[in-house]
Amino acid sequence: MIRMTMAVTALGALALVGTGCRPGGAARGNAAAEEATRGHPVTGRVVAVMAERGTLLVDHDEIPGYMPRMTMEFHVGQGDLAIAKEGAELRARLIEAENGIFRLEGIWWQDAVADSTVRQAAERLREDTQLRGRSAYREVGENLPDFALYTHNGEVAQAARWRGKQILLNFIYTRCPIATMCPLATSKMMEAQEKAREAGVPNLELVSITLDPEYDTPGVLREYAEARGIDTSNFTFLTGPESAIRDLLKQFGVLSELDGPKGSPLIRHTLTTLLIDETGKIAWRADGSNWSPAEFVGKMKR
Repeated sequence: MIRMTMAVTALGALALVGTGCRPGGAARGNAAAEEATRGHPVTGRVVAVMAERGTLLVDHDEIPGYMPRMTMEFHVGQGDLAIAKEGAELRARLIEAENGIFRLEGIWWQDAVADSTVRQAAERLREDTQLRGRSAYREVGENLPDFALYTHNGEVAQAARWRGKQILLNFIYTRCPIATMCPLATSKMMEAQEKAREAGVPNLELVSITLDPEYDTPGVLREYAEARGIDTSNFTFLTGPESAIRDLLKQFGVLSELDGPKGSPLIRHTLTTLLIDETGKIAWRADGSNWSPAEFVGKMKR
């Protein structure tokens, strides 16, 4: 009965959120879809990081029907530039601007061991979600599910990384245009981080998982954090396989769906913030945007 009531409430909230997530209507959605599919997929290896120019020198593979294999300079976002390392392999989309400048967007860093770890964790999480069936939603008192995702620094973070820590966890996405949704949620996480520090709360980690893994690559998440002046010493942003994100959303009771064609920047979703204790159990949760950072800090162990 409790689960049914929550589901009805969440569905209602999702419908309300959906009403406010359509600025620009269908025309904007179509433009966003075209934006997401433009350019050419490319793979390659970083030869040099040219930070002063905001570029990477990349030995890229042949792009059939467009460009032979060659080593060339690409402009990249500040987040990707900060993560990039000489010799690192990548896959991305190559965008040729009208002014003749070439740019790489949607960069995912390739590492066989890291990618295998994330893929296998996603498969286990999928199996766990399916086995739990209608009981996939985790109540207060249940354990944090096991997972492995990529951080805003391009590293792999497994749930076990925070064992023995208190975790304040939520879901956001960087392109969210609604001030009272993800932007507010991030501001409240930052406020909770500061209040916890002032209150002398030890072992606190803040974790924000993207709702939009197609767009929110590690570099995009890093740039998002840096643009807001977020202290990432104990605040981690995560992204990864869409299947893993969807399973985590289901297990945490967060509703999310695209509001438009594939590639649209608009997502209708509910908000949930959770406190995980040092033993890995869900200690408290708040649904919606009206939660109080002070209340969460008050429930943290000193």
